[in-house]
Order: sequence, then structure tokens, then C-alpha cells
Amino acid sequence: MVPLQFLLLAFVVIPVVEMWLLIEVGSRIGALPTIALVLLTAVIGLALLRRQGFATLVRGHRRLEEGELPATEIVEGLVLAVAGALLLTPGFVTDAIGFAGLIPQSRQWLVRRLLARIGEVGFASYEVHQRQRGDDGALDGEYWREPDFEKRDVDRSADDRDDPERRLQDRRQPDDD
Repeated sequence: MVPLQFLLLAFVVIPVVEMWLLIEVGSRIGALPTIALVLLTAVIGLALLRRQGFATLVRGHRRLEEGELPATEIVEGLVLAVAGALLLTPGFVTDAIGFAGLIPQSRQWLVRRLLARIGEVGFASYEVHQRQRGDDGALDGEYWREPDFEKRDVDRSADDRDDPERRLQDRRQPDDD
């Protein structure tokens, strides 16, 4: 679909259809029941979204721990985010599309299509590296403040500034200024 056609559909056609449908339903069951129905679909949808979003997050975290890129879970999270936004938008058409994003089978079908599309563009190959840690799981490092770092570095070359031994000497020496 051409982007201009998509924008026309998203910002003109869908709101007009939503208004028409809300007016029709309101004229048949009344204004307050229509508003209650719209709010009920939003509350139910958000409860489902929260549960499925958390499950997707856990699966993605597990894949990261296994050293794999959670591409499916990332795209699935995006689909869930769009579904949640559609569920918060008042109307029955957007709720139906949002609920379709919450149904696992339709969401997985859409995710497979999106990942295939991304693969066509050339973003399909990734490599994940795990960081190696010491036996105790801690990362070693040093930290110190150098408030006048720029003042001392004016007369030095870039190689001297990046030399850790030189930086330690500078830290230990008092400033003569």
C-alpha cells in the first residue's frame, strides 16, 4: 500500500466509519450503553494486552539469556503496542483491529509477514555476543572525578589523554594553577 493511501485510510476513512458506527449503535441501544460498551472493550483489551505483553517480554528476555536475538518478540511487542493504542481509541472498528492483534494466531501471522518483509530489506542477519564476566559475576573497573580534565588536556595529544597510566599520574599530582 502506498503511504499516502495508508494515511488517507488511517486518518480519514477509519474515523468516518467509526463515527457512523457509533451513531448507528447509539441509535439502537442508546448513548450510555454505547459509551459503556466502548469503555468495556477498552478495559478488557488492556487487561489482555498487559498479560500478553508481559509474556512476550519474558520470552524475549529468555532468548537474550540464551544468546539469541529476540527479533520475533521485538516485532510482537510492536504489534501489541499498536493493538493497545487501537484499543484505547474509541470505536468498534479500531477495537476489532486491536483485538485481532491480541489473538495469538493472527498476531503470529502478522509477525511472520513483518519479519519476512524486514528480511527482504536486508536486516535479517544478526549476531549476538555474550559478555564474559569474572567468576563472581562482577565487572572490574575504576572511577574518579576529574573536574578540570579539559584544562589539563589542552596541551596534550589525543594519545596522551587516552593513556590510563598518564591519567592516574595526573590524578595523583596536585594542580599547580
